[in-house]
Amino acid sequence: MKRRQFMTLLGGAAAWPLAVRAQQTMPVIGYLSSGAPDKTTDPMQAFRRGLSEAGYDEGRNVAIEYRWGDGYGGLVEMASDLVQRKVAAIVAAGGVPSAQAAKAATSTIPIIFAVGGDPVAFGIVSSLNRPSGNITGVTNFNLELGQKRLELLHEMMPGARRIGLLVNPATALADPLSDDARAAAQTMGLQLHVLRAANEQEIEKAFAELAALRADALIIGADAYFGSRSQQLASLAARNALAAVGSFRFFARAGGLISYGGSVVDQFHSVGVYTGQVLAGKKPADLPVQQSTRVELAINLKTAKILGLDIPASILARADEVIE
Repeated sequence: MKRRQFMTLLGGAAAWPLAVRAQQTMPVIGYLSSGAPDKTTDPMQAFRRGLSEAGYDEGRNVAIEYRWGDGYGGLVEMASDLVQRKVAAIVAAGGVPSAQAAKAATSTIPIIFAVGGDPVAFGIVSSLNRPSGNITGVTNFNLELGQKRLELLHEMMPGARRIGLLVNPATALADPLSDDARAAAQTMGLQLHVLRAANEQEIEKAFAELAALRADALIIGADAYFGSRSQQLASLAARNALAAVGSFRFFARAGGLISYGGSVVDQFHSVGVYTGQVLAGKKPADLPVQQSTRVELAINLKTAKILGLDIPASILARADEVIE
């Protein structure tokens, strides 16, 4: 039985407890993510901070309906559920797949996305300056930094020749990531082995393949799901004594060797601000897609020591965070 029907049977709105009536007047945000809440704390805190700066605090004057996934498989269903619940806005926090799922689910409810690729290239918006329709958001163009990650790895380990690249076949990002990395590896004279994983078990299998290949190092593709699996990826890299470069700062904090990518904290802070502005009445079509330009390099010296690596001074000097 739907909640509205149930409350009518109880005697209508006049009989509702005060707390329930207060909740009904609160706008509700639908938060659509491909990760788990305990693995996305930094972005969530940044989102809430931006939302607060725009005048909205969770539990005070806005409620948030969270939809957590473990990968991208259930995003379409979760987006549809949020639409049925008539939320005031949907925050697509699970990268390109979540933005695509939200866009497919509604053409009227405002959508604010956080993606790591070009939202025009993936058909999310028609233009960065004039997104049109009911959708806008923030990109950090993390996808475009793949070649730079390979260059960093080559600078740090000039003798490494067999390099693994982990991509997620469940997204449209897999092929462009692979193509760009292959072109860059060929230029540097490196052997690139592309491995595909879309869930926890496939990630385990990919590392077994890397061991069989006797890979010298691994680059983890820019993917929101991989970001939520940073702890697992860092642990597997340590278990296999493998130098690994990730795309998100929390990968290095979890024990990975290096992370290099756009600032997810800055990005989600901006998403929070935009969400608050939409709740206050602004239309997504009037809010240009923001481009988060801050790029962060984090190095875990503990991991480097365990792997027997000396990080060049030229790389250390460029680091935003050195974990000792």
